[in-house]
Amino acid sequence: MNPLGQLRGLSGAQWRAFTAAYLGWTLDAFDFFLLIMVVRHIAADFHTGIPAVSYAIFLTLATRPVGALLFGVAADRYGRRPALMASILLYAAVELLSAFAPSLLVLLVLRALFGIGMGGVWGVGASLAMESVPAQSRGLLSGLLQEGYPAGYLLAALAYGVVFPAFGWRGMFIVGSLPAALVLFIQKGVDESPAWVQARGRPSQAPGVLATIRKRWPLFIYMVLLMTAFTGFSHGTQDLYPSGFLERQRGLGVESVTRIVIVYNLGAIAGGILFGALSQIFGRRRTIAAAALLTLPLIPLWLGPTSVAGLAAGSFLMQFAVQGAWGIVPAHLNELSPTAVRGTFPGLAYQLGNLLSSSLSPIQAHIAEARGGQYSFSLGATVAAGAVVLAVLALVGPEKRTAELARDEAGA
Repeated sequence: MNPLGQLRGLSGAQWRAFTAAYLGWTLDAFDFFLLIMVVRHIAADFHTGIPAVSYAIFLTLATRPVGALLFGVAADRYGRRPALMASILLYAAVELLSAFAPSLLVLLVLRALFGIGMGGVWGVGASLAMESVPAQSRGLLSGLLQEGYPAGYLLAALAYGVVFPAFGWRGMFIVGSLPAALVLFIQKGVDESPAWVQARGRPSQAPGVLATIRKRWPLFIYMVLLMTAFTGFSHGTQDLYPSGFLERQRGLGVESVTRIVIVYNLGAIAGGILFGALSQIFGRRRTIAAAALLTLPLIPLWLGPTSVAGLAAGSFLMQFAVQGAWGIVPAHLNELSPTAVRGTFPGLAYQLGNLLSSSLSPIQAHIAEARGGQYSFSLGATVAAGAVVLAVLALVGPEKRTAELARDEAGA
């Protein structure tokens, strides 16, 4: 079936479930990247440097496994919908409070709490979406779902260009509380995951998440390592690129940075959708490896240009490949995960990967500042190493592309 035919074949209930997961992830990323866009300005306001503020990024990533575990267990026990709504409300509320942080210390604490809410959204939302759609559509819809992340980044860039000049970084965080309204749509218009309903309707002797991890520990460790490579690969190209490389090293202003970030997020969205769809044909592992290795020849085009147009073109290509690999993740992790704990298993593996790579931004910042603000060195080295590691891990792991998620045995 062609991609348009796959999309037309979805029912209204399937579209609403997918839309809820997509918007939850998009607005989650929007709130996360609002901070990314204003790191330098927060540092100036609190009279410190970029490395100090970058610990807010570290804390957000480090606490995401807590949210993945808490909200994932709730999703497996009480359903995907209520867990998704609760996680969205938490991150939206903390985003609003971040606007009123009186000091860097308070902001760091709030960003740690934000990470807990953010950590619940991906795993629960991806499970709701992937369990609600047909198996033959999962590759394409996986790409669409994951690219809610760069779509949120794009919205953050627009907010930076429109809201920041008038209201500053605090005004941007106030705007970041708007995702709370999504809860009303989920409550009124979204059905529960059919796989969760089906599993609830039959007697289950499936073990809980901790027992499942003990039983399936080689798979779980593999998924954590894979997601460590994935998260280091993507955050290493995104988190310090606007404030560190474009503003600090290249001296670009708000308008130019906004344009470049918008362009490269359009590339990210296109790459995620394309490679997600291709993974349905060529397999998850090979497509991830191909997209990751594609970044290697793009590094000079990404960091070398001196013009705004050249930087925009290079960053478009880089994020096309980086997010191309990422577009396969929702389908791949959910296919590998046991049904009875699918609300927890993939999301926890994802966020533990985030935890293991969470110190990358401060390390990149310290290396760059030690070299006089040359962020291109730390960014380029991260991409080169990350691409090779990710490709190798993807190729040596398992794959279950044709798995029927709603029919899988509870403990399988």
